[in-house]
Amino acid sequence: MKKQTVKNQDSDQNTERRGMERRDFFKLLGGGIFIFLRPWRGLDLPGAPALAEQGRSLPKDYNAFLRIAEDGTVSCYSGKIEMGQGIITSLAQEMADELNVSVEKVKVILGDTDLCPWDGGTWGSMTTRGFGPNMRAAAAEARGVLLDLASKQLGVPVSQLEVKDGIVSDTKNAKNSVSYSQLTKGKKIEKFLDVKPAVMDPGKFRNIGKSFNHSDANLKVTGAAKYTGDLKIPGMVFARILRPPSHGAKITSVDYSAAEKIEGVKVVHDGDLVAVLHENKDIADVAISKIKAEYSFNEMPVNDKTVFEWMLKADSKANVARTKGDLEEGRKSSEKVFESEFHDPYLAHAPMETHSALAQLEGDKMTVWASTQTPFPLQDAIARDLGFPLEKVRIITPFVGGGFGGKSSNPQAMEAAKLAKLSGKPVMLVFTRDEEFFYDNFHSAAVIKIKSGIDNSGLIKFWDYHVYFAGTRGAETFYDVPNAKTTDYSRNRDGAPVHPFNTGPWRAPNANTNTFAREVQIDIMASAAGIDPLEFRLKNLKDEKAISCLKAVAEKFGYVAGKSPGGRGIGVACGSDAGTTVAHMAEVKVDKTTGKVQVIRIACAQDMGLCINPEGATIQMEGCITMGLGYTFAEELFFDGGNIRDRGFDTYQIPRFSWLPKIDTVILDRKDKAPQGGGEPAIVAIGAVVANAIFDATGARLYRMPMTPARVLDAIKKAEGSKQ
Repeated sequence: MKKQTVKNQDSDQNTERRGMERRDFFKLLGGGIFIFLRPWRGLDLPGAPALAEQGRSLPKDYNAFLRIAEDGTVSCYSGKIEMGQGIITSLAQEMADELNVSVEKVKVILGDTDLCPWDGGTWGSMTTRGFGPNMRAAAAEARGVLLDLASKQLGVPVSQLEVKDGIVSDTKNAKNSVSYSQLTKGKKIEKFLDVKPAVMDPGKFRNIGKSFNHSDANLKVTGAAKYTGDLKIPGMVFARILRPPSHGAKITSVDYSAAEKIEGVKVVHDGDLVAVLHENKDIADVAISKIKAEYSFNEMPVNDKTVFEWMLKADSKANVARTKGDLEEGRKSSEKVFESEFHDPYLAHAPMETHSALAQLEGDKMTVWASTQTPFPLQDAIARDLGFPLEKVRIITPFVGGGFGGKSSNPQAMEAAKLAKLSGKPVMLVFTRDEEFFYDNFHSAAVIKIKSGIDNSGLIKFWDYHVYFAGTRGAETFYDVPNAKTTDYSRNRDGAPVHPFNTGPWRAPNANTNTFAREVQIDIMASAAGIDPLEFRLKNLKDEKAISCLKAVAEKFGYVAGKSPGGRGIGVACGSDAGTTVAHMAEVKVDKTTGKVQVIRIACAQDMGLCINPEGATIQMEGCITMGLGYTFAEELFFDGGNIRDRGFDTYQIPRFSWLPKIDTVILDRKDKAPQGGGEPAIVAIGAVVANAIFDATGARLYRMPMTPARVLDAIKKAEGSKQ
């Protein structure tokens, strides 16, 4: 891509800026004042270390664009995307406050690589805590620029001006005023302030901290919202691709002569890619079924029954993530020692919208509309793999119908772009449900082993934590333990693959796995010590956020202390993710003859720092709890080697409305703190809080997810047998 040298306003060094050239940006959008945000300083950006670990790096000069149009409408351009988490609303609230305009005047443009600043993707609950503060700082500077312009036009000093609803007025003469639209009319101005104004004080918020319904809600509930698969353009054809029966299969021969005989069908065969194209989707479906192929198979000798033993025997390397004190000294000072092993299976993302993409090649420019969480990495991949200059690839992201981390890679978009290039036609590719399951980047299965000990007073003296192939997100000791060690086991660089198919992030990736193991182990120790599980946690915690959340959820729940198991079916668990701390309490009812568990109620308290939109945050908490019940009770991928046996909702069960308990939420008031992530934290402790509640009800301890009726019943029988 052509590189443009611009002056970095924060240093004396020139830096190269990647993205749309400014003259092209002006040409595309027309008049108005454009405020160019300050570059985000490399690895100072939240989330940048994670990108670096993935072999990625942020641009040297990160410019986000804020536009104030001639009619006073404010547009914010962000490389993030909207997939139901509500940032299209919360970002508008933040910008409206900093500019002193109404929320209705703010339009948020997301995920368009020709308009928006580079972004690594929407993941890790990073939008509010990463992009949000930078956007607020830029909006504050934009307000300062407008005040400076108004000062010159009105002939009064800036200190004598105030802004309300986009109108700049003289505090000594209200009639002496000018609107943002009057200031911007017919002008294209680039201007920076030497002294950067501070962002708005929390005491002056008009929109931040106030509940707003999602601004896209009406479009979505009425069916008017456009997702990628809803798009239509002239000349568009539908694609179906020949898929292997297993991830261990490789095509050896193919016969598509029967498909070619169908009128209007075009067959594309390029290497391993075999596809049919037709302007009618139904005919494309018929044509792909006519193709005959033969395969060779090289299956990994593992399935859903043997996967945990497979992982423990795999060629792995041990990485000590954290260490503190001396484990042996901790063992010596422990009155009771506990050893547990926990198992977590592969999980599918199962979004309602399957992976979809529409690709069009016009002249020498490729435009792809895609259901993706990572528009800019997708742009990079298409340019690299298909040989386009970067500026000749545009990714546009419509509404995304659920992602949960599963739309971070973009196989459908790569295939659609390749087919558009080969055929010269606009190509729509929408994964079937079968393809969605087969090509998912599944939540990784994992094994966790924990050894721990307590003294006579119930203080944890040592904590020896081993996590296999799940990573360390959520694996921090969390509690105040003098002797602790966390060891992470991963594949050796030259070792054989561990997973027979792709794995990747799944809503709070593996923090749910690690929190389940840790919080059940904590409950095991609390029970053995004969101490109420809430009291035990508070006794071993110094983290003020965790303590506050536990006390808040106990108050909301109406918790009455008692030793576990107490026959009540009450569980406690806590955790943290994305900078946010959560605490849960749950009440369950267990049928001891069938093993069926019904969750009666769940309460959740959350410390997420400054909460931009309490209504949106509450929706996310409720969504996390609901999704968490799915992995707690039913979700589990069945497979043989690379053959995925779950290919639809007939066998892969996600939460049903009938499962939902009464849900109570508490968001702690922390307006003076930095905002943290809200899209994932409330899911991490759901498995643990339910498992602990089952133990309190029955005395049966669960060590494996999901906790199906058969597993609950088996645990009850074992618990009863141990009493005899």
